[in-house]
Amino acid sequence: MARILVVEDEAVVRSELRRLLERSGHAVVEAGTLAAAREAHPTAFDLIISDLRLPGGQGTELISEAEGVPVLIMTSYASVRSAVEAMKIGAADYLSKPFDPDELLLVVDKLLSQARLERRHAALQAESERRHPVHGLVGSSEVMKAVFERIARAAPTDATVLVLGESGTGKELVARALHAQGLRREGAFIAVNCAAIPEALIESELFGSARGAFTGAHADRAGLVEAAHGGTLFLDEIGELPLAAQSRLLRVLQDGEVRRVGATGTRRADVRLVAATHRDLKKMSELGTFRSDLYYRLRVVEVRLAPLRDRAGDVLELATVLGARLAKKLGKPEPRFSPEALAALTHHHWPGNVRELENALERALILNDELPLTPELLGLDDTTPTPAASPPAPTEDASLEGYFRRFVEEQQGLLSETELARRLGISRKTLWERRLRFGIPRPGRSG
Repeated sequence: MARILVVEDEAVVRSELRRLLERSGHAVVEAGTLAAAREAHPTAFDLIISDLRLPGGQGTELISEAEGVPVLIMTSYASVRSAVEAMKIGAADYLSKPFDPDELLLVVDKLLSQARLERRHAALQAESERRHPVHGLVGSSEVMKAVFERIARAAPTDATVLVLGESGTGKELVARALHAQGLRREGAFIAVNCAAIPEALIESELFGSARGAFTGAHADRAGLVEAAHGGTLFLDEIGELPLAAQSRLLRVLQDGEVRRVGATGTRRADVRLVAATHRDLKKMSELGTFRSDLYYRLRVVEVRLAPLRDRAGDVLELATVLGARLAKKLGKPEPRFSPEALAALTHHHWPGNVRELENALERALILNDELPLTPELLGLDDTTPTPAASPPAPTEDASLEGYFRRFVEEQQGLLSETELARRLGISRKTLWERRLRFGIPRPGRSG
């Protein structure tokens, strides 16, 4: 049942609308004037149906005052112009009087369904943003909180960012988050894997080429740097960039200009650069394989992603989020994990990091339909626990809450709060918050 405000100055039409809507199960409040509609508090309704011309003003005035509540405008002064004007102002839909009762009910049902979906989407998005401030990056550990904070601080600026981390830790996700939350979000996001382009072609691919610059260059050609003008250029594996290309890139960063291969003039290149690598650029610069001046230009802001083996407390959360996402993509039910699978996920070394975890989950979902996922399906059957690296395996409750509860209750008499938090990969504050949430008092305390 929806709450609907009907604003109509003709009492007969208003009464008919009320009966029609109430027969469909809706609660209806009537208003004969614009002032009466305002006194009824338009924001308290799920839908407003209003005549266009009312005593005291236009029904379209309610659109801005209703703050997101859909407004259906109806009028006996039917014209294309009035319909267009109402929709421009923000009317959800438009009906001409006299209208068919069935048509009205169809439009009402459509608008109410759309409003419900929008509210649900907004709620899910708010919850997702609360739990995972950076889309795609998941984790509650202290190292991930530090990453989220660094992204939030760097994103609204045009500062160059260097993202460091092993392969598969999510460096491109950081770059995309910086772009999406930054000043250039309306511009292009161009991602380039420097290791995937042959050395002989990388300069022309990045910086473009002039006609006749080399065999086959039959016309001027813009490079990827120019394609990112006004947006963000993400250079992954920048440690693989040849020295000659490094010099050209330095020119882009210093002067905001790009010179195409074989060209004599320069072009404007207004880009925000985000670079990523798993290599030690400082050591490379000391050895002369990477320009030191470029290195210091790149690391204005540095974001370091920890390998998954150092984020033991995030593994199960990641498995849950990635599993749900992959299940939706594959048209499968959301995965359930056996106690043995949870143990294997927690104890595995994850040399391929998050990418390896995602591949393991996708493989398991493809090979499995209804049964809980096992270490064999995940390809982790040869995993052996690493002493003191993470919490012991759960044995009964396969949920994340049950796993946390069992580990804390079994170990709190043997370990300090600091050691408990370290084993779980979380801070003492997070441990305290989860104790309160799950109702697990510390030994010798009531709660």
